[in-house]
Parts: sequence; C-alpha cells; structure tokens
Amino acid sequence: MDTNISIKETLNLEGLLCPIPVVKLSNAVKNIDVGDIIAATATDAGVMMDIPAWCKSTGNDLISLDKEDRIFRFVVRRVK
Repeated sequence: MDTNISIKETLNLEGLLCPIPVVKLSNAVKNIDVGDIIAATATDAGVMMDIPAWCKSTGNDLISLDKEDRIFRFVVRRVK
C-alpha cells in the first residue's frame, strides 16, 4: 500500500458477519467525497471475496486487501 495515502475514514468491522461488512462499507462510502479513502479491518473471511466483488460492481477502487493473523485489512477509494 502507498504510504502517502490519506485515510478519510476508518471502519472496524471485526466480529461482523456477511453481509454486514459490505453494507457498512457501502453506507460509509456514501458519506465521503469522490477520491476519498476508507480503510477497514474485519474478521469475516468472506470479505476476501465480497469486497473485491463490491468494488467491481460499484466502480470503486480497491487499493489493497490483505490478511494479518486473523484480521483482514482493506482500503477502498471512492471513485463515483
């Protein structure tokens, strides 16, 4: 991940099961400006498939998605 990225909002989605992480991300994206970035953490392994699919279907940009121990981290930029 680019260290020059400025995070507009951070979401803690840990402990939430599908589809709630995607729903909360979708709602949060509506409250930031185009070009702004959201970073999030989650514990549901479903985000590894759900977040890229959501980004593809909505046209938003998935900057990164990785796993460290049992925590999934992802960063999304609002495109439209």
